[in-house]
Amino acid sequence: MKKVMVYLFIFLVVLIVFIILFININPAFGSNPNKKQKKQFSQLNNYKDGKFINLIPTKMEFSAADFTSMVAENFSGAKNRNPKGQIPVSEIDWNKIKSEEDSLTWFGHSAFLLIVDNKKILVDPMLGSVASPVTFVGSKRYSKDLLYLIDEMPPIDAVFITHDHYDHLDYPSIKKLKSKVNHFFVPLGVGAHLINWGVNQEKITEFNWWDETEFKGLTVAFTPSKHFSGRGPLNRNSTLWGGWVILGEKTRFYTSGDGGYDTHFKEIGKNYGPFDLTLIEGGQYDRRWSWVHMTPEQSVQAHLEVNGKNMMLIHWGAFTLAYHGWTEPIERALIESEKSGVNMIAPKIGETVPLGRELSNPISSWWE
Repeated sequence: MKKVMVYLFIFLVVLIVFIILFININPAFGSNPNKKQKKQFSQLNNYKDGKFINLIPTKMEFSAADFTSMVAENFSGAKNRNPKGQIPVSEIDWNKIKSEEDSLTWFGHSAFLLIVDNKKILVDPMLGSVASPVTFVGSKRYSKDLLYLIDEMPPIDAVFITHDHYDHLDYPSIKKLKSKVNHFFVPLGVGAHLINWGVNQEKITEFNWWDETEFKGLTVAFTPSKHFSGRGPLNRNSTLWGGWVILGEKTRFYTSGDGGYDTHFKEIGKNYGPFDLTLIEGGQYDRRWSWVHMTPEQSVQAHLEVNGKNMMLIHWGAFTLAYHGWTEPIERALIESEKSGVNMIAPKIGETVPLGRELSNPISSWWE
């Protein structure tokens, strides 16, 4: 028995060493803020004991019952968690994108190309095949990977990142994009990942909540959300998370990033609303993690509270990260938007929606 215990101990030690080496060697895990940055962060009211925090106390733990129910739902949970086949991607209309008209092109989940005042802006450009540091484990994209689109894109004025989770900050996408991007705007600490991947530090600006700047005539601001961060088992909440406000001459735009519903939406609306278009997360929700992801009904309410005119639901349509049906988020959001009198758009993946006019995008129910 003692020999068995010794062998088991040795096996566990070797496994832990292997995991640590793998994390340190694999560049997809990114990096961590340095000591100087951590010292600077320690002066902030949203940083405590070496980690960023939500200003409203937020439960982040799972109970044993939660884990048990999750395992059970892997086998008997909601049906249709994935589409039956690959989702087609609309042919990209590069002429529209290269025109001077404000527009939005969605690439599924939370990735999109925004044109405001003829500035080309990518937000959370996760265009890779799998939301994971390795290709053999993790949620695979419903369509083929979209990395090839980067070669066809015009020069990008700015990339905006909401937080460092794999379904928002993608190593293959950044590696392929970095040479054609003028500047990166990221939450505090996220610059360490980009620098590790070869992005020049001079091209990176880090933001705390409510930080604001002017960029090529646009007003951009980083806003709070109720979420968390981390790319490995040892760096949870080492970087910040949030949403982005982008204000141009014709289009006032807001995207929420990931996060649970709370009072910050009213504050964002008060400080920066109204918005011509809001992109609000409303997929990958679950009662067991309701504090970090909204239901579609909460997403519509958040849109109303930030004082949005037109709304689009994001964080769905590309990956399965929760236990609900893959089309459930948009179906519930459309029902709630009709009840609440909210103008909801739901473009196809790859479709370009013009924004410089009265926004009308007939719902095609393409997901059916």
